[in-house]
Amino acid sequence: MSIAHVVVTIVAAVWVAFSAVSMYQKAKWVVEPLAEYGVPQSWWPWLATAKAAGSVGLLVGLVVPVIGIAAAAGLVLYFLGAVVTVVRARSYSHIPYPVMYLVPVAAAVALGAAA
Repeated sequence: MSIAHVVVTIVAAVWVAFSAVSMYQKAKWVVEPLAEYGVPQSWWPWLATAKAAGSVGLLVGLVVPVIGIAAAAGLVLYFLGAVVTVVRARSYSHIPYPVMYLVPVAAAVALGAAA
């Protein structure tokens, strides 16, 4: 396990956790776009929980790699789904937002695989 892998994984986990907490708190800058995209409000707590679980899983994965791989795979799928949701809503200018979360998670996976 390289230092780069550990650092990128921790940064990705904190970044995703920030997103989960923002969703739990129904931060205006998070929930307004979700409403625009047509994501039902009843899904928001589940989506936040998925992000929170993925964040914890990334950190646990530093000790138990199979958990980290599963968490990273789940988060990659989550954020790819977010990109699809944004595209389907035709909010093309918002595509960078889910990508900002996708890239660090994918980088953590790539660095873990390279180690």
